[in-house]
Formats: sequence, C-alpha cells, structure tokens
Amino acid sequence: MTKWYSVFPKNPVMSMIAWIAFCFIPFYLIFHSASKLEGSIALAVLIMYLICFRFAYSATNGLVYMWIALGMVINAAMTVLFGYIYFAFFTAFSIGKIRHTVGFYIMYGLHIAMTVGSVIGGFFIETDLFIQEIPLIVIILFSAILGPFYLYSENKSKRLEGALKTANARISELSVYEERQRIARDLHDTLGQKLSMIGLKSDLAVRLVKKDPEAAIQELHDIRQTSSMALKEVREMVSNMKKVKLQEEITHVQQILKAANIQLKLEGNPQYDRIPTMLSNSLSMCLKEAINNVVRHSQATACKIKILQTADFIEMIISDNGIGLSKSTKKPSSNGLNGMKERVEFVNGELELLEKKGTTIKITIPIVITHNE
Repeated sequence: MTKWYSVFPKNPVMSMIAWIAFCFIPFYLIFHSASKLEGSIALAVLIMYLICFRFAYSATNGLVYMWIALGMVINAAMTVLFGYIYFAFFTAFSIGKIRHTVGFYIMYGLHIAMTVGSVIGGFFIETDLFIQEIPLIVIILFSAILGPFYLYSENKSKRLEGALKTANARISELSVYEERQRIARDLHDTLGQKLSMIGLKSDLAVRLVKKDPEAAIQELHDIRQTSSMALKEVREMVSNMKKVKLQEEITHVQQILKAANIQLKLEGNPQYDRIPTMLSNSLSMCLKEAINNVVRHSQATACKIKILQTADFIEMIISDNGIGLSKSTKKPSSNGLNGMKERVEFVNGELELLEKKGTTIKITIPIVITHNE
C-alpha cells in the first residue's frame, strides 16, 4: 500500500523529488523574498495544504471531495497572491486517486478550470512575475491535465488486477470443491452398488452355509470377485483413466439385479456407439445409483429400464414395483439422489421422480454434443 505522500506509484524516490522540486524549494524562495507577514501567511497556507492533501488520501465517501476542493481553493489563492501554482501538481494526483468515474471527471474539470482561471488572474495582478515563470507554469498545467489520467488509469489497473487475482483464487477454490464433490459422488455411486451386492451375497452365503455348502462357497467366490472389481474401479476412477460406458453399466446392473432376485426388463432403442461420452458417463452413474436404491430400499421383485434415443434427446426411465420411497423404512441417501440430480443438471437435463405402484425415475438429457467428441 502506498504512503499518503506518494504521487508516483511504486516510486517513492520520485515522489520525494517532486515534493522538494515543486513545493518546498519554491516555498523557500517565497519565504526569503517576501515580508515576514507574507512568509508567515505562506507557511500557514502550506501547512493547511499538507493537511488537506493528507486527509484527501485517507478520506472515504464524500469527504475526499471536500478535502480536494479545499486544496483547489488553496492552490488558486496561492497562485493569485504569490504566483505559487505548484500545489496544482499535487492536487492533480489527488484527483487521480478518486475511484468513482463521475466524481473523477467532475473534480478534474473543476481543477482545470480553477487552475487556468487563477493563472489568468495572476497575469493581470503580477504580470512580470508570471511572464518569468511561463516555462514552469506550462509544465504544471500539463501535469494538471495529464497527471490525473495517469494515476487514475494506474489505480484502475491495480484494482482490476486485484479483482482478477481474487476471481482466479475463487475459481481455484470452486474447482477444488467441485472436484471433491465429483469424487465423492463417484465413490458413492461406484462403491455403493458393489457393497450392496456384497451384502446381499453375504446374507445368502450365511443362509446357505448349512443347507448347501457348495452354493455358499460359490457365493463367497462371487463376493471376492465383486470386491476385486470394486477395488479396480476405485483405482481407475481416482487415476481418472476410466470412462464409464452405458452399455457396460447395464451389464453390471443385470448381474446385481439377478443376485438380488429382481427380474429385469429392458426396453428401448439405445445406440450406444452414438451416445456422447459425457452423456454416457452421466447416464451410467445415475443408473448405478438408481439400481442401488432399488436393491437396498424398494423391496421390489421386478425392475424395468427403458432407454429411448432420438436425434435430439435421450430418455432413460427406471421403474420398479416396490413399496416406494415414502413407505420405505430405510430412506435412500440424500447424497445419492442429489448426486443424480446434479449430474443430470450438469448436462442440461431433467430428472423426475414419481411414486405410483413403486418408484419411477425419469431422466431426459438433450443431445447437444456430437458423438465424435
């Protein structure tokens, strides 16, 4: 953060040189060439101006305009009385620090008008003095005209740079958060289905261990195979190497429903090779979660999956003949249902949940991405 006396951003040495060259040296000359009374008045005016400049730096809201306006009045009075136009240089840089665009242009116009007016008035009062100082007057006028725009642009660039850094930091935070949410959803969808299958087969193996030991052993082998498959999928998902295909997921679903003794009926006209990868991923993960809920909560004996595909949209309907969500003693995880909804909305789709002789989930996703992605 710059100091109050800084008129050149990032260059305190130039700022100090400017104060010495345009303020204290000319004031010293006035003090020695004028009477003691005039010198005392000039000293008092200098102190007043330094106070105005300091408070204009730290003021907020409308007070900054008041302090800058007082600085303009002091500058005009010093110009007319002593030919001391140099305060205009510092007032110009005070105006350049104004953030509000309308306020900047209003104060800029007033400053130029008062500075030029005081110079013209000074020519009539102290003609010889002003003629001698024409080169310096020209320099100060140019600084009063160009200085505010330089500093205003510099400060605006800094603010934009700061806003950009803040926005980039926020985007990074949101990206990390979204990635964590995605990983959480993927883990839930992937592991939830496999663990449900392991749980079902474990219960079945316990029931068969005395009645049919060979069948129980086979179920244990299936549990081992399923756990290995789950471990493999988690590793592939974490390494971001696996792209879930809807056709493969339907095969997995058939195995799970068969193990749960739930009859599956497939309908529709899916063209798997023409479904974009992103849509296939979303549909596959939603199908995983939906079937997981059917197996764990519905108490259904039959499940129907219907996939309708046109040139404009894909519609997937999963329905069962179970007891429905409202009557289920074990409610489906809100993470799972919310995850399904988020996945569908991410690809501009819609998810509809109905309860009528069981539960029906209807997912409609528009095809706005070519299959060659």
